[in-house]
Amino acid sequence: MAIISKYPSEKVEQMLQEIMTILDNHQAPNDLALMVLGNAATNIINTRIAADQRQKLAESFGKALKSSIESPKHS
Repeated sequence: MAIISKYPSEKVEQMLQEIMTILDNHQAPNDLALMVLGNAATNIINTRIAADQRQKLAESFGKALKSSIESPKHS
């Protein structure tokens, strides 16, 4: 989602491919896949982020997600 990341794109792509493989192996329909991914994001925020930072992070995450699907892809 982020345009600039402190993580190598190869690592991000590898992890994304592994997650997508799991969803494919379970033949998860789009709504179930999004529910699982949303629940994973919620779990990470609630268990790994300090309570006083959760709301701000969730808002930033939501904005980044929205931006990533609204922006036209340039080839």
